[in-house]
Amino acid sequence: MTGDDITSLRLRIEGFVQAVGFRQYCIEEAGKLTLDGWIRNRSDGTVEALVSGPTPAVETFVALAMRGPAGSKIKNVELHNAEPPTEKGFHRRPSE
Repeated sequence: MTGDDITSLRLRIEGFVQAVGFRQYCIEEAGKLTLDGWIRNRSDGTVEALVSGPTPAVETFVALAMRGPAGSKIKNVELHNAEPPTEKGFHRRPSE
């Protein structure tokens, strides 16, 4: 696999995404897709994530994040190109 096959994105997810298991849902889905990155709640009520891995897996993760777990209501997902994370695996980060 060449570096061209890897996509790294920063996501900002808006809507009813806190206190509904959104981060755990994303951690489990990222694990199934063997993606690297992290996720955290933000003080403005959004959730921020950095996700990195093979492009098709990242696209699948973005689609899942746009849907969210039961109980969540996604209003908007911003996507920005990003540098890949320095650590392997997908982790929960402290809220910011």
